[in-house]
Amino acid sequence: MNRQAQAAVMFLVGAALLHAGGTNLYLRYVKAGLQPLVLAAGAVLIVSALATAWYEWKRARARKEAAPEAQHEAQHEAQHVGQSQAQHEADHEADHEADHEAQPEAHAHPEPRISWLLVLPLLALILVAPPALGSYSALRTGTALQQPYGYLKLPKADPIPLNLVDYAGRAAYDHGRSFAGHQVRIAGFVAVDSAGTPYLVRMALNCCAADAQPVKVGLTGKIPPVLQPDAWLQVTGTYTTKQTRDPVNNGPIPFLQVTDAKPIPTPADPYDETWNN
Repeated sequence: MNRQAQAAVMFLVGAALLHAGGTNLYLRYVKAGLQPLVLAAGAVLIVSALATAWYEWKRARARKEAAPEAQHEAQHEAQHVGQSQAQHEADHEADHEADHEAQPEAHAHPEPRISWLLVLPLLALILVAPPALGSYSALRTGTALQQPYGYLKLPKADPIPLNLVDYAGRAAYDHGRSFAGHQVRIAGFVAVDSAGTPYLVRMALNCCAADAQPVKVGLTGKIPPVLQPDAWLQVTGTYTTKQTRDPVNNGPIPFLQVTDAKPIPTPADPYDETWNN
């Protein structure tokens, strides 16, 4: 792959990163706190691509300017060694230089065509937003719920607005004591296992979507009659002592006694990054 093609691909990668970092698209790949790094990486790649293109243009220009000087020196030498012999040597040297410059191009000619296939996933990144991980991944991955180091003070409200992971941790390890009989309100997407048990899920991540793991809350009580997997719900309910074990890794899955449920739009950030706090 020649330098011009490398610079072009590098520029496209940088532009794709700037596009993703400047919109909510980057949230499909990494957590929100990494947005500055995504933007910085895109800027560095674009500057590097422009510097590479400028360097190649400057080198090509220097070669072009050096060609007349080489020809002038050959003509000057011809005056001392004879016109025909010098001309022959000049022609031979010119042919050698032409072959030397053309040979890398001939060898590199097929490579850029193949390398341009790298542009296809970049165009896909810019034009198509990949879906966030959903119920298919959640049901095939063990819960990532861990015992919290402590619990923050809850707001005085009824129902209490809670992160799904926060409710799951308090329900599984604090046995709902901090709720003190209050209703809670959580949100997540729906997953239904093979036995028909519905769960509300958030995909938790440390760094990026590649390490995303689900935290699951089982639903019981006043459940909507029709549940569409991957649809997002806001659920209001009360703590229940009911628990089950995740069949994948035997982790705890607490339940919520549902009193009300309503569909909500998919949030801008479909992942939850607070599970390890």
